[in-house]
Amino acid sequence: MQLKNLSSLSLLAVLWGSSFLFIKVAVQDIPPFTTVTAVVGIATLVLYLLLRRQGRRLPKLGSIWIAFAIAGLLHNALPFALLVFGGQYVDSALAAVLNGTSPLYALLLAHYFTGDDRLTPAKSLGLLVGFGGLVLLVAPSLLAGVQASAWGLLAVGAAAASYGVAIVYSRIKLSQLPSLVAPTAQMGMATVYALPLAVMIDQPWQMALPSVNAIGAVLALALFGTALSYVVYYRLISRMSASQVSMVTYLVPIVGLVLGIVVLNEQVAWNAYLGCGFILVGVMFVNGLIKPPRWRHNSTDTALQT
Repeated sequence: MQLKNLSSLSLLAVLWGSSFLFIKVAVQDIPPFTTVTAVVGIATLVLYLLLRRQGRRLPKLGSIWIAFAIAGLLHNALPFALLVFGGQYVDSALAAVLNGTSPLYALLLAHYFTGDDRLTPAKSLGLLVGFGGLVLLVAPSLLAGVQASAWGLLAVGAAAASYGVAIVYSRIKLSQLPSLVAPTAQMGMATVYALPLAVMIDQPWQMALPSVNAIGAVLALALFGTALSYVVYYRLISRMSASQVSMVTYLVPIVGLVLGIVVLNEQVAWNAYLGCGFILVGVMFVNGLIKPPRWRHNSTDTALQT
């Protein structure tokens, strides 16, 4: 089961990691918030059609929709808006490091707000090793000097916190719903948030007709980077802890690195390979696939005292 979960986690990383490539293509012709609105809107429609094909319906209006609204805000609308703003004032390498703090928020919140996801020595070590690998991965850019403003740092850091909170919140509130219900409703709420921003900021009716590549990128983002990825995500949080799922944050840069090598023929230095190794070891620590020698003989990890 652990290997199956890790495989699903890797699939989620591939889906989210490859999304950055499609985003770069899409935003060349389509403004950011219009891109997001189109992506989550199409994803909502696809997921809803699949839901109805299964003979299921979305829940009636009630308290559960408050949970959907909060999940859509924390996992989609808010972090995207913060990253769009912060990305203008923070170099991408530093943004990647700041985004790598989201598992820390998930780990700490899960320790206090869930009953089955305690902060253990092995998880703490895995988090530190994974974060160290992320820093190694972007070390050349960091050493070359980075530019950042205080507001930019605050925005990117807040986006990372929002992702961490969203994972724990989804695990607590939405993980036991029938298949496709939570991702469909969350994408629907994300569309509600994104549409007014696209209208007010991008004014899409004034833009030229997008290229075929841009339209294709939006469709790929909607079908794979959003619809399929959130189906995988909700399956993961139904059978894994929030801290384990949050480690996908460390796997995503590896996907980006591999795509850069395969698609763009980029050359990488030794630090990238070493950083990827550290990240993989950290993920395996958190998911219990490997344990430090002194804890190997324990049947379970002892949670840290609160």
